[in-house]
Amino acid sequence: MHLYQTFHFFLYYILPFVLVLGVLIFFHELGHFLAAKYFGVKVLKFSLGFGPRLVGKKVGETEYLISALPLGGYVKMLGENADEEEEPLSPEDEEKSFSNKHASKRIAIVAAGPLFNLALALFIFCSFYVVAGIHVMTPEIGQVREDSPAQRAGFLKGDIIVSVSGKKTETWPLIKEAIQGNTGQRVEVTVKRGEQLVTLTVVPEISVTKNIFGEEIKTPLIGIVSAGKFQKIRPGPLASIREGFRKTWEIIELTCLTVVKLVQRVIPMETVGGPILIGQMTGQLAQENWTYLIPFMAVISINLGILNLLPVPVLDGGFIILLLIELVIGRPINIRKRELLQKMGIFLLVLLMVFVVYNDIKRLIE
Repeated sequence: MHLYQTFHFFLYYILPFVLVLGVLIFFHELGHFLAAKYFGVKVLKFSLGFGPRLVGKKVGETEYLISALPLGGYVKMLGENADEEEEPLSPEDEEKSFSNKHASKRIAIVAAGPLFNLALALFIFCSFYVVAGIHVMTPEIGQVREDSPAQRAGFLKGDIIVSVSGKKTETWPLIKEAIQGNTGQRVEVTVKRGEQLVTLTVVPEISVTKNIFGEEIKTPLIGIVSAGKFQKIRPGPLASIREGFRKTWEIIELTCLTVVKLVQRVIPMETVGGPILIGQMTGQLAQENWTYLIPFMAVISINLGILNLLPVPVLDGGFIILLLIELVIGRPINIRKRELLQKMGIFLLVLLMVFVVYNDIKRLIE
């Protein structure tokens, strides 16, 4: 029994976690690597993971490694830390040095990692929708609230909403979109009831509800609840790709908004999770269906890309800010100032990691 539990834990928690994280880290570092190669920078190491080397092979001028700690990776470029070079570089190596490249090229190399994460998410969503189709919530009513505009207008459980104000509503979100922005005007809604089409007139009421961040907002409602039924549609390659772009942008917006809400303390910091939470989620999804890991990987890839673009020293975003300043003033920032900023960045990252791991462990024991 113990052996079975160990195998089950490995198969549904360790393996999917390592696969998801490994793919995301690989593409992030691949972005840095390919951009560096494109601009003629010599890449010394390409490592998946940190710490002691497990396996590795040198091909050309680059050593490719898999290291012991899987929570990250790195691309080491010649001249990346020019201040730490022990010996002067040869003229050939000087030409291939990262620090010798124009600031705009270095910005492109640094930004390529997070951008590759966003591009990977876009590719995953588009491919997934092309192959698997799109699961949409049907416009069927599962509940009509007591004493609501919908009840007074004659809506019934089981009605399928066909159109709102003449606009077709093939999915539940389209119903919400059609009513959104209404300030009390009459709305004509056509429903399919059995084999008949019935047109009902309803006046939405402005109600106070909570959004996904827990903030109270005013929104027009008619008092219906979805039946929670889904159907799979295959809209064709072009429509699937459009949906992939739409979904990618939606997650990017949501991720950026979440960061802002965290800073504003609208979302409590206690909700922030780390690697343990990701491991739990990958495990749960793998047990339900390994296919669910594909869109989940896209979401995490976007999160990884956006978080790396934050203007925090030691993150790609912080490095980009320093390079932009260099681009404006025409010279690199003072070495001591850079070192101080890097130390502050490392301190913040360690503090954040301790905090999210604490949150993860607290969730496990509660």
